Amino acid sequence: MTRLTGKTALITGAARGIGLAFAERYIAEGAQVALADIDIDRAKAEATRLGDAAFAVQMDVTDQASIDGAVSATVAHFGQIDILINNAAIFTAAPVSEISRDDFTRCFDINVAGTLFTMQAVAKHMIARGQGGKIINMASQAGRRGEALVAVYCATKAAVISLTQSAGLNLIAHGINVNAIAPGVVDGEHWDGVDAFFAKYENKAPGEKKKEVGAAVPFGRMGTAQDLTGMAVFLASTEADYIVAQTYNVDGGQWMS
Repeated sequence: MTRLTGKTALITGAARGIGLAFAERYIAEGAQVALADIDIDRAKAEATRLGDAAFAVQMDVTDQASIDGAVSATVAHFGQIDILINNAAIFTAAPVSEISRDDFTRCFDINVAGTLFTMQAVAKHMIARGQGGKIINMASQAGRRGEALVAVYCATKAAVISLTQSAGLNLIAHGINVNAIAPGVVDGEHWDGVDAFFAKYENKAPGEKKKEVGAAVPFGRMGTAQDLTGMAVFLASTEADYIVAQTYNVDGGQWMS
């Protein structure tokens, strides 16, 4: 028997990248997965590729009605939600003197409020169902420390770590384990945007920052989405039943805590 047989997971930002890698691994471990994403066309295409164990649902994590609708649609389709991965997020960078209020608000709306209110909506379902559950929030090494050009993003991920601690302490009374994963630098299509920020503000050639950060990882390379899936399976499994309010670094040795 695979480790997640009989479980249903809702994964936000699941149409691509890390979220899609989680979905693929969860299905391989026996779970059914709702791929929630604002890009419903891409989510549907991936769900079709993955087969009957996958279901695409549109979700905008900045819109409470959209969150509630996606949770309801997932429950209507699969009958339950046992696992939530709060993966949807955006990156931004700028010197402190150039941070805009609009950029600040958008990043916090998606990365922090989106995590909190999706967690709340799913927790309400789990509490009503009375069988507990597992919630995994996506933090970052950026939440462990400040970075000169990344004040807003770092602050959002520090907030995710804090929310994980508070929600973990609160929801374990209902048998719901809340924990988080803190990746380091992870390769993928999103890195084109990240690299562009540093090319702009550090006057680097395109691709130069990516090479630098990869070389700085003690393991010897940037991470991949697949490097994160083992921890995501573990935290969703019964093996993690006694783990509460923790954030695990999966970063090739970049941060020790």
